[in-house]
Amino acid sequence: MSEFGPARAALADTYVGEDAVLTYARAQSARTGIRAIGPSGGACLRLLAAALDAKAVAEIGTGTGVSGVYLLRGMRPDGVLTTVDSEPVRQQLAREAYQAAGFAANRSRFIPGRALEVLPRLADGQYDLVFCDGDPAESREYLLESLRLLRPGGMVCFEGVFQEGRLAEPELQDPQTGAVRDLVRDVRESEALLPALLPVSDGLLCAVKR
Repeated sequence: MSEFGPARAALADTYVGEDAVLTYARAQSARTGIRAIGPSGGACLRLLAAALDAKAVAEIGTGTGVSGVYLLRGMRPDGVLTTVDSEPVRQQLAREAYQAAGFAANRSRFIPGRALEVLPRLADGQYDLVFCDGDPAESREYLLESLRLLRPGGMVCFEGVFQEGRLAEPELQDPQTGAVRDLVRDVRESEALLPALLPVSDGLLCAVKR
């Protein structure tokens, strides 16, 4: 951790708190062996979706529904979350989480499949927010697709960019960490984006499309 420190990170995770729906979805995530966004990162997603008055959000990596519940709780009441995942079983767990949270079925659209095969089928410039929590090795490709999908003033967010501390270790040159380093550099240097790297969860990289 940086000077933000683990104690302050823990405070950020407990500040908002999670209800039974999120607690159960998070337990399902652990049971299936995938990492869900932390409570502080989820609260940040909810805040950003609300600030954008988001009506259309695309999510790469449905998981078991933790991030989706946060996003839906921040979106406007008629908003629709389009969520993509290669594992239909996970999507069924997320569907159950959304239902338990009180969201009507028409508030979410589940698309099974690999993100880089599904995203090209989504409409240009129609999304307020794109949340990326898929394969880190494909992050730069997700960025290119997100720029196409977003409206001007829309936002892209990438979860897990700290890579559990590996991002800050220059001697680590594995392909996944390298791909995330390239992503962070691309976002920072892009003239089309206004970025910030937020120290919540395992690092949330966000950028507004100019």
